[in-house]
Amino acid sequence: MLDKLHDPAFHAPLPEGQPILRMVPTSSDTNYAGDIFGGWIMSQVDIAGSIPAIRQARGRVATVAVNSFVFKQPVFVGDLVSFYADIIKVGRTSITVDVVVYAQRGVREGGEEICIKVTEAVLTYVAIDNDRRPRVVSQE
Repeated sequence: MLDKLHDPAFHAPLPEGQPILRMVPTSSDTNYAGDIFGGWIMSQVDIAGSIPAIRQARGRVATVAVNSFVFKQPVFVGDLVSFYADIIKVGRTSITVDVVVYAQRGVREGGEEICIKVTEAVLTYVAIDNDRRPRVVSQE
């Protein structure tokens, strides 16, 4: 697996623009094998996806579906993990968001920085009112 990570064919450029969220996982975020726990990545993806959904809904949202979630490469302690989120569909009460996650690594170890796409996900949120009932989302 590590040989694949150093293979330039697996390197990916960061998308244009700023990420919606950027984190550096620590040793407390690891699984028993020493890699970053998938659940940690999933929770950060949910947070990242909710940000544009909240903006579109102009208020509170709740996650109603994880439509797809693909772990492409592992994330390691000390990676700079960037989350990019884009709305791909706005329904009557729902908002579907695509989240793509990249890890930058190598500089800390004294090498050249590389960037790898590590995760892709699509999540659906529903806009909710103060009583936690679905409400209509602005189409603007």
